Amino acid sequence: METHLTAATGLQSLAWLLIALPLAGSAILLLGGRATDRWGHYLATILSGGAFVLGFLMFWQMLGYPGEERARSVHLYQFIQTGSVDVDMGLLLDQLSISFVLLITFVGTLIHVYSIGYMAEDKNRRRFFAYLNLFVAAMLLLVLADNYLGLFVGWEGVGLASYLLIGFWQHKPTAAVAAKKAFVVNRVGDLGLAIAMMLMFATFGTVSYTQVFGLVENPAVSEGVMTALGLLLLLGACGKSAQLPLQSWLLDAMEGPTPVSALIHAATMVTAGVYLIVRSGAIFEASPSAQLVVTIVGAATLLAGAIIGCAKDDIKKALAGSTMSQIGYMVLAAGLGPVGYVVAIGHLITHGFFKAGMFLGAGSVMHAMEDDVNMRRYGALRKVLPITFGTFFIGYLAIIGVPPFAGFFTKEGIIEAAWDQNAVLGVCAIVGAAVTAFYMSRLMFMTFFGQKRWDPDVHPHESPAVMTVPLVILGIGSAGMGAFLMLGDRFGSFLEPVTRTPHAEHHLFTLNGVITLVLVVIGVIIAWVKYGARPVPETAPQGSALTTFARKDLYGDALNESLLMRPGQWLTRLAVFFDNRGVDGVVNGLAALIGGTSGRVRRLQTGYVRSYALSMFLGAGLLVAALLVVRL
Repeated sequence: METHLTAATGLQSLAWLLIALPLAGSAILLLGGRATDRWGHYLATILSGGAFVLGFLMFWQMLGYPGEERARSVHLYQFIQTGSVDVDMGLLLDQLSISFVLLITFVGTLIHVYSIGYMAEDKNRRRFFAYLNLFVAAMLLLVLADNYLGLFVGWEGVGLASYLLIGFWQHKPTAAVAAKKAFVVNRVGDLGLAIAMMLMFATFGTVSYTQVFGLVENPAVSEGVMTALGLLLLLGACGKSAQLPLQSWLLDAMEGPTPVSALIHAATMVTAGVYLIVRSGAIFEASPSAQLVVTIVGAATLLAGAIIGCAKDDIKKALAGSTMSQIGYMVLAAGLGPVGYVVAIGHLITHGFFKAGMFLGAGSVMHAMEDDVNMRRYGALRKVLPITFGTFFIGYLAIIGVPPFAGFFTKEGIIEAAWDQNAVLGVCAIVGAAVTAFYMSRLMFMTFFGQKRWDPDVHPHESPAVMTVPLVILGIGSAGMGAFLMLGDRFGSFLEPVTRTPHAEHHLFTLNGVITLVLVVIGVIIAWVKYGARPVPETAPQGSALTTFARKDLYGDALNESLLMRPGQWLTRLAVFFDNRGVDGVVNGLAALIGGTSGRVRRLQTGYVRSYALSMFLGAGLLVAALLVVRL
């Protein structure tokens, strides 16, 4: 969205170190072998923390510049130069990218610290931390690149690292299958992003942000091209951010270690699609049709994820459904244009805190319950896990939007922006908030309240400090980050040069906000009546057709199998048949014809002189006869 950039100076000129630090950690741990087993996890954590410190110092330097001059570029090298194609690889430090840098490195470092305790008994801990560092490095490249090609490299790096992390416990068939599923589904979205870059090259001759955004309003570029670009970018965003119809991988990805769930599904990977849409705002604004599709996808996904979360007894899968829903809120806001960009990114940041805290809190619960994930075998854990309960409770209040906790300010901002643009979108956002209150209250009551339902042989206990300290820090962020960002339009003013968002000071209570709070209270009461005030059965009842629908993830897998996998298999079989009988048949038939003909002709070569003389005599006779006929 910027048209003019200034070369970075001072510490900002070393922005490449943000990526190099965790990348070096990953290389050292992977190549160092068993020699790094004893200290590799500490090195990975220190390097991730070092990237945060460096990013914070660059942010502080940025604040010293006037608002319109804060975007700085760092040229690295010439990536591609062939014919008319000239692509330079560089980094872009602006208000949007630095916000992501701080979130990724801060929450990522807390997850590293937590993992020191969580993965203490895992014999492959070194490899796990190497993958964590690789993931952080790829995510930083994704948000710092100053062009779509650099973003794509980071995009694919994130996909690779997530595949390795989700399938980390590959001895479990479910984990291996989940990793492959995430990889394949994301390839569909990645194809959309790749084709979008090709279309940019064909249309604009460049993939640089500044050049593309400066050319989108060129009258020579049709709205149809911009719509195609927007939809292709949206396809890429749907894959990474688990939006309909590419959401099926997200819940299965819970097979990875819990810190992976926090890293991928809270602060980083699933937010990449939101970043792509907001960064590409100029493209979407040039096509109202593409913007409309973005809002529809976001609204549908926020409702679908909330419905799924209502029926899951697996604590991590319930939180995964919640992630799908909350990212839907962000995508909905991002599709609203400049009025929604700030609340989209604001909710992304607050979500990074409270959802990471809840995922890590779920890991603490699992740690206490001997890795049992079934909430029907929990109950009354607040008494034995006081720190985990306290921090989880703060995250719970934040996500359901209770003031003054973080989620209230950002989610209420999304609801207000959606309502102002379209009443239907506003209603979807309000209903989603009510359902969120229900399923999150259900999770709280089944896990921390009621009577204990765990096996007598299980003795739950609080996690060690290395796991609870990150929970406390994330809990503090979950409590206060929303007010810090949104009150007084502090965050909006900071992002304004990039997002061009009009100044709009946040009001604590609006009519829509009051309606939402009333519905949130109703959702909590319904959950209390069903799961708090009465005993929770150890086995899930059959439930209604809607319950079955939600338990089966809205039949997303069945739909993909029917619409994509089966037709794909038939198409593959048809291609094999055509190749064997068609292409190979023609080639083999022609070869057989030539071979048979040459074999028959070869029989004329007898090796006898008299045969050759006779042949020559007959040939001469035929030639004379032909000449006589022509002459007559």
